[in-house]
Amino acid sequence: MTFVIFVLTLLSFQAPLAIDNPRVQVRELEGAVDSIPYDSVWVSRTGRAVFLKNGSKHEADGKGILIGLRDLRVPPLPNTSGYPLAMPRPGSKKLLENDRVIVWDYAWTPDVPTPMHFHDKDVVVFYLEDGALQSTTPSGEKTVNEYKPGMIRFNLRDRTHTETLIRGKQHAIITELK
Repeated sequence: MTFVIFVLTLLSFQAPLAIDNPRVQVRELEGAVDSIPYDSVWVSRTGRAVFLKNGSKHEADGKGILIGLRDLRVPPLPNTSGYPLAMPRPGSKKLLENDRVIVWDYAWTPDVPTPMHFHDKDVVVFYLEDGALQSTTPSGEKTVNEYKPGMIRFNLRDRTHTETLIRGKQHAIITELK
């Protein structure tokens, strides 16, 4: 049995990285991992989030992503925008919080914009549905982003905008990095 888990571990960590930057290393994952190489957050396609300490074991429980938290820590920016922080926002649910991350579950409502908000932290967003979000800046600049189930994005802090679901459904697990 140890040999099988070891093989799954090697396969999981030889899979291509979805995101690799100085803050995080994100991989899509389906199998068990014998030893997690970083403090990490496991986010399942069903919207479950679990914090895993460096060296711990991850049991296979379906498809999802493993967000490896690197040692580079960037403190949140002071909010001088005059707008509320991105999270929490109406309808959001906090899944977990510790000294490394805050993980939120959020579903957009069609044609209802989020409040204009400021992102003080870098985030990893794991999209669970098929839908288009229109982002609008305070100056009125609009950008439409199409997201499919399983898409992953890393967004830098220091952004102010509102989002409106203009097509389909959209639900995401949003991991704010402390």
